[in-house]
Amino acid sequence: MTSERIYLNNCLTSKPAKEVVEAMLPYLEKKFYYPENFNKTGAFINNKMQEWKESVAKTIGANSKEIHFTSGGTIANNIAIKGFLLGNSNKGNHIICSVIDYPDLLANAAFFEKSGFKVTYLKADKDGFIDLEQLKQSITDKTILFMTTIANHTVGTIQPMHKINEILKSAGHRIYTHVDACEAYGRIPIDVDQYGIDMMSVSGHKFNGPQASGFLYVRKGLQLSPLIHGVNRLDNLQTGGLSVANIVGLVKAIELIFNDFEGHTNHLREISSYLFESIKKKIPNILINGPEGELRAPHNVNISFDYIEGEAIMMMLDQFDLSVATGSACASQGLKPNYVLMAMGRNHEQSHGSMKFTVDPSHTKADIDKLVDRLAEIVEKLRKLSPLNPENKPQ
Repeated sequence: MTSERIYLNNCLTSKPAKEVVEAMLPYLEKKFYYPENFNKTGAFINNKMQEWKESVAKTIGANSKEIHFTSGGTIANNIAIKGFLLGNSNKGNHIICSVIDYPDLLANAAFFEKSGFKVTYLKADKDGFIDLEQLKQSITDKTILFMTTIANHTVGTIQPMHKINEILKSAGHRIYTHVDACEAYGRIPIDVDQYGIDMMSVSGHKFNGPQASGFLYVRKGLQLSPLIHGVNRLDNLQTGGLSVANIVGLVKAIELIFNDFEGHTNHLREISSYLFESIKKKIPNILINGPEGELRAPHNVNISFDYIEGEAIMMMLDQFDLSVATGSACASQGLKPNYVLMAMGRNHEQSHGSMKFTVDPSHTKADIDKLVDRLAEIVEKLRKLSPLNPENKPQ
């Protein structure tokens, strides 16, 4: 990596690529305009906006008119879910999601449940795949929306979207689909038509774009009630001000990935596999969380270390300029067991002892070697002090 710190917490945020920052600078210094009619500066941005939307749309098999730039994934999720349900409640009042979905989806489900909607929360198996049989059985004539997190934010499990789409299409009436793709986009191929996706949220800072950038895909013809009321500057769904420079950075980050998508994802898979195999060789008594191989996102490795707390590992690694995560990035502010791991059947000890490593294109095997060497030392030290370690109990 270019910096001294080795950063493997890209599930939380990622460092903007050098090319991203360079692409943004002109739009911060000179080309800072908003779209307008009847003048050169406004027309320039108008034309660029169309180019940028076309560039994004082709990566998911969409039309440029279906792309809405936002200030991130959470706002995109809220615009989509609230906008759709408020605008289409006459078509049904039943929502299906899962107990392992991203907090944005679960928070919105809870909000609408309190507002009178019925919500079914699907179970998950030991590897983090949602229960497809329960999905079939849960559908009623009032089901209007299915929500899912394509690549799980904690363990990287990739949901079987083709199978899910087949189930939803066989329901006898239209069930719309919203997906959180913030950990999936740029890591796995996504075609909105093949997957039957009607709405999809993406966050730019997860894949080396700028913070406060993202986009929302909304299928043509789908009507959303406005969540944010105001002047239409850059987008009619997130009205008001958006950063043109951030949009430029988002598009550049996407361009860097999709110029060689296969090479990009292969490198992520190679580095994360090397990380997992290196940990297995040097550290005993571990448990991989989520499936191995192609069924998980290529950047994600989640491992539980027996007998010790993940928070302790994280803090000790941080002292050596090594950044990792424990549990879910959105749940790590407290000391509660990770809800995704618990839903997958892990116990409290396994949940608290989990570590999440998320790699990015800049990582090398040398980076991984440095991390694993230090990790092995820390795990050994903590286990010698742990009252949970059977080797430390009096005979």
